[in-house]
Amino acid sequence: MGLKQWYDAHLMPRLVTCACSQGQVLKRRSQLIPLAKGDVFELGCGGGINQQFYDASAITSYAGIDPHEGLLEGTKAAAKAKGWPADIREGVGEEIPFPDRFFDTVVCTFTLCSVEDPAKVLSEMRRILRPGGQALFLEHGRAPDANIARWQDRIEPYWKPIAGGCHLTRPIGSAFRGAGFEVEPLGQGYLPKAPKFAGWNEWGVARKPGM
Repeated sequence: MGLKQWYDAHLMPRLVTCACSQGQVLKRRSQLIPLAKGDVFELGCGGGINQQFYDASAITSYAGIDPHEGLLEGTKAAAKAKGWPADIREGVGEEIPFPDRFFDTVVCTFTLCSVEDPAKVLSEMRRILRPGGQALFLEHGRAPDANIARWQDRIEPYWKPIAGGCHLTRPIGSAFRGAGFEVEPLGQGYLPKAPKFAGWNEWGVARKPGM
């Protein structure tokens, strides 16, 4: 195994998990994740960061996928510590291994930045949601300030190889709207003390139309 392969397999996922567990990030997770209810699916569940914030009394079942096998053990351990059954698998968002209209809630936090095909992933999220179901999202992406966005364009080619394919310039709320969701924004802004080129966050509820 070469250095790049070793870094991608072992070090990079843990560095990303650490970055996504900082205080202000956890605060935003703690405001969003308790909204999950019914049959819940989490995209990018590796590391189990969100487990602590789920309201188990509102949830009928929990399932999740992540492409990094090494992080799934942490997720399974966190679910076991929470004391609830969980269907946790290795997988990617472009091919979610669950049937149509199977879930009431999809949770997606700091994941869309690194998927191969965000449009396909959003289509899959919409597919597995029941009509009227909700996608809870907390993502970082393209900043609204033109000068910051220009820096994102410049930095992104160098950023992606060290951050697991993470893109700095992907839209967030507008991407959900383009995929046919009705978006209720809950908040947006730069993470305090984070470099602005990597710190723009948006979070909210994206609903699948129907009853």
